Amino acid sequence: HVQLVESGGGSVQAGGSLRLSCAASAYLYNRPCMGWFRQAPGKEREGVATIASDGSTVYADSGKGRFTASLRRDNIYDAVYLKMNSLEPEDTAMYYCAAPSGFVEWRDSLRDSQYAYWGQGTQVTVS
Repeated sequence: HVQLVESGGGSVQAGGSLRLSCAASAYLYNRPCMGWFRQAPGKEREGVATIASDGSTVYADSGKGRFTASLRRDNIYDAVYLKMNSLEPEDTAMYYCAAPSGFVEWRDSLRDSQYAYWGQGTQVTVS
């Protein structure tokens, strides 16, 4: 059973912080990486950050210096996190975590086409 569950979204004032969480089922335990994406109303979904199984990260320009992805693994579940600091109104969007079905070319890891499994999303609103 494939499952990704995001949490941690909310409404914050500009300059504030949020920490998003994504819990993955055991089926996804050995995914090579996991990604964070967002989609604002009327806009295409865009990659925000990717974290590989070894902890390597890549960030879209929009989040560099403000967003930090991290990974936790235990015996049953993967979990990935996205700490977002200095939030701006432009960060308002639905945020999704995603996992691929197989190999991902690292240079393409911020492309949503690389990912097969998606969570339901968590809303972030910055005012």
